[in-house]
Amino acid sequence: MTDTSSHLMQAYARQPVAFVRGSGARLWDADGVEYLDAMAGVAVTSLGHAHPDIAAAIAEQAGLLLHTSNLFRIDWQERLGERLCALAGMERAFFCNSGAEANEAALKLARLHAHHARVAQPQVLVMDNGFHGRTLATLAASGNPAAQRGFEPLMPGFVRVPYDDIGAVRRVAAEVPGIVAVLVETVQGEGGVHAAGTAWLRELRALCDRHGWLLMIDEVQTGMGRTGAWFGYRHAGVVPDVVTLAKGLGNGFPIGACLARGPAAALFSPGGHGSTFGGNPLACRVGCAVIDVMAREQLPRRAAVLGRRLLAALRAALHGHPDVLAIRGQGLMIGIELDRPCAGLVGRALEQQRLLITVTRGSTIRLLPPLICSEAQIDDIAARVARLLDTDQT
Repeated sequence: MTDTSSHLMQAYARQPVAFVRGSGARLWDADGVEYLDAMAGVAVTSLGHAHPDIAAAIAEQAGLLLHTSNLFRIDWQERLGERLCALAGMERAFFCNSGAEANEAALKLARLHAHHARVAQPQVLVMDNGFHGRTLATLAASGNPAAQRGFEPLMPGFVRVPYDDIGAVRRVAAEVPGIVAVLVETVQGEGGVHAAGTAWLRELRALCDRHGWLLMIDEVQTGMGRTGAWFGYRHAGVVPDVVTLAKGLGNGFPIGACLARGPAAALFSPGGHGSTFGGNPLACRVGCAVIDVMAREQLPRRAAVLGRRLLAALRAALHGHPDVLAIRGQGLMIGIELDRPCAGLVGRALEQQRLLITVTRGSTIRLLPPLICSEAQIDDIAARVARLLDTDQT
């Protein structure tokens, strides 16, 4: 929706609704109309809106100390780094402000890995339909031509293969010199909610070990419990060399993290990378509070249970629907693929069902509810989606 009176750059197609208050999985606009949130700020507010523990951590830390810079030791950063590394099976952490920045850090680690290995023209293996951010490097790593259009020439150094196709990876390994790393999502959220097979991820790990590549897993959308485990790669029983996080780590407060283990953890040296705001006391205290709540309430496990419930409810309600091609997902990350473009459903869902959804890859409804939803709210999401599709005339 274009507002010609706004002074904001027109980078977003915004819906004509502004929210002023939230609580859990509910939101209210300025007129007091209540909405059910099934997108969590695109997998960000996993603990819901206005969580009291997060609000208290922000308020207390804001009254103590916001920023000192990374020229000094930051206690909350040390604490969060230790906790994330323990959860992820990693050794060291670098903190930044977003998922794109976390993936930039990972790509710089890949370049340093190549430099140490004396690879003059390094290549990173990436996937069709992957999405890793909108900076120039992460955009080049992504597999979305629509997002790349107009920003050519794209940064070189990436080789693309089909997702979840180990044969394609093996062929590239044999034919393309200079590969130093693989960057992959365990579930392609922007790519239509497609989950990688566990066997494929295990084979990727084995190939990386065989060829000396870094296995770098983008958990920006899938991490922090979203898929029913703390990290999506846990479902396959593999451990990557590099992991990137953001979104749910701050429950709405901007924070990103790049975690690494083994030789990758020692690649950065003082002056080799940095972030002015990354890892400040406020952001890292919020991250610790998020982990506290998720661990106490066992939210990764709850996401698995609620995800199965939502999938079952959607499949029952939409069984035989002529427009539905597939319903798939992992944890509370669900995609409903339709037989046509359906971007207009986002606005209709708001207006007709008071429901927040997103549409990805043009024809897939993506549901990303908060992990703290009640069972009744999960059932309500399924019912509202079914009503939405029953009344859709496009």
